[in-house]
Amino acid sequence: MKVFSVLIFFLLATTSHGSQVFSDGSCLSWRFAVETNNIKGWQTVPNECGEYMGNYMLGHQYRKDSKAVTDEAWRYVKSLKLPSDGRNIWVFDIDETSLSNLPFFAQHGFGTKPINITTAYEWVNKAKAPALPESLELYRKLLSLGIKVVFLTGRDEEFRNVTATNLKNVGYHTWEQLILRASSYPANATVQLYKPNERRKLEEINRYRIIGNIGDQWADILGIHPGNRTFKLPNPMYYAL
Repeated sequence: MKVFSVLIFFLLATTSHGSQVFSDGSCLSWRFAVETNNIKGWQTVPNECGEYMGNYMLGHQYRKDSKAVTDEAWRYVKSLKLPSDGRNIWVFDIDETSLSNLPFFAQHGFGTKPINITTAYEWVNKAKAPALPESLELYRKLLSLGIKVVFLTGRDEEFRNVTATNLKNVGYHTWEQLILRASSYPANATVQLYKPNERRKLEEINRYRIIGNIGDQWADILGIHPGNRTFKLPNPMYYAL
């Protein structure tokens, strides 16, 4: 089985390398260190933090944190004077950015348990993931300004139809491109290799101008051609390489 070529979004969390760092028992501090990318390569959320993580993800704070990010993105966009040449695009990640897999993670320990590939595939194929409301609002605002949207996801190409259906069902009705991971990528290629290369194609080959890039993983926004400005949404449930 070619693990990296078939893994999707959160499954990368179960195959990443690095030892768990959790020394003082403070789940809030652990989450902060994860979100600031100071703890890297972790495999699962500490068992001691399962309840805390559930309260955070299902409570008001996760939504407030997400809104703080998208509000800042909107303030940035409104400050721009963009040429009206049809080349302005905004790159959206999908999982835990445009769509939320929280219903799935709520049934699997909020990241405290390794994810079973079979059950994860079953969830994705249902196309039932809700939109992250804050991202959907930003998406609509960007379209109102004539900015085109490109979805760039770590999901494999085989999930194109269910992904497109899921996006449309929750309100993402149009996009310039929907880019999924092609089988031509090497089996060991990480998100940090794949996504920058796809962004390079957007700018160098397709001649788009990436004015913004938003994702929940550092791997979504690091590397070459990140965009004029990047925005990191919260996600302490898994880590993608």
